[in-house]
Amino acid sequence: MPPQFGAPPPGQVPPDRPAAFCVIERDGLVALVEVPWEGRGLLLHLPGGGLDPGETEAEAAVRECGEEAGLVVALDAEPFVRADHYFLHHDGMIRNTRGAFFAGRVLAEDPSRVTEPDHRLVWMAPSEAVVQLERESHAWAVAAWLRLRARA
Repeated sequence: MPPQFGAPPPGQVPPDRPAAFCVIERDGLVALVEVPWEGRGLLLHLPGGGLDPGETEAEAAVRECGEEAGLVVALDAEPFVRADHYFLHHDGMIRNTRGAFFAGRVLAEDPSRVTEPDHRLVWMAPSEAVVQLERESHAWAVAAWLRLRARA
């Protein structure tokens, strides 16, 4: 069973939202997305997001890397970890994001793929990303990825 991050609001059972995220490494750095959040400033997330109808987790992760960061990526075949987190979305709804986390690498950068112009690609050392990532599940996934790499 995946770890659960955060807690639902008292008396509520937020709906589930399947999602996929990526730890994309290049030259010892990982790709993050800087996202403006009303009332909270700029937040750092791993590239990724919710699955569209009929989409696999891997397809969603690849699509989101393009839409958010302008990256063309190749992913490992399977997620290396899964984690769930309660998350307040831009639409004001809290959902329990059921996250699959993939490792991958950059094939190319293509800014024309970006459909979320308020998102900005940031490259950061993984150890710093663990500290700076806004979502606890994302920080946990990067730490898990670092441990897997160190043991390989």
